[in-house]
Amino acid sequence: MKAIGYVRVSTEKQADFGVSLEAQAEKVRAMAVVQGAELVDVIVDAGESAKSLNRPGMARLMSLVDAGAVDAVIIAKLDRLTRSVKDLAELLERFTRRGVSLVSVAESLDTGTAAGRLVLNIMTAVSQWEREAIGERTRDAMHHKRANGERVGTVPFGYRTAADGLHLEADPAEQGILSRIRELKAAGRTTRKIADELNRQGFTTRRGTAWRFQYVAGALRAA
Repeated sequence: MKAIGYVRVSTEKQADFGVSLEAQAEKVRAMAVVQGAELVDVIVDAGESAKSLNRPGMARLMSLVDAGAVDAVIIAKLDRLTRSVKDLAELLERFTRRGVSLVSVAESLDTGTAAGRLVLNIMTAVSQWEREAIGERTRDAMHHKRANGERVGTVPFGYRTAADGLHLEADPAEQGILSRIRELKAAGRTTRKIADELNRQGFTTRRGTAWRFQYVAGALRAA
């Protein structure tokens, strides 16, 4: 059986956490011995993020897989391959079509076996659930904050953070400018014309800069 190893780090600092390129390569070589596989090569992606599959080493790895040059891909840990559930599913589907198994040392995983495929499917499902659950909790927390008048994200133009640091209160000066913006908008002025008029009257943005049509549009959306 021919195998190809794949190792990746996004920054040199990761060496401090036991995931240096050499540490990963040693685990890959050891697993190749255990598997009784001929390790053709160890492909390296140094300084590459797992957020995307668009990496030089990954491109080479997939060209070997697609060419049927290897029977297995060995990695030290799943997150060295990708941190995306979607990308992992796509990779596994591609591996399966080519008859290539994925072996991960840290997870004791081998998709060349039925048990390995079952475990990976469960792990993928749990990861997807966890990501969606975090998203739901975040949305619920944001909704609760908004319902209680608490600040969420940036403070919209026309308001300021209250003394308690949680709630918003109207900013008299900005509310005055906001009222003028609404008047001009109701009169049929474009956002660019409104910006010109505000500048002519000596009004500035929250940062003390001149008004631009983008700032006017943003103030109207937040109002």
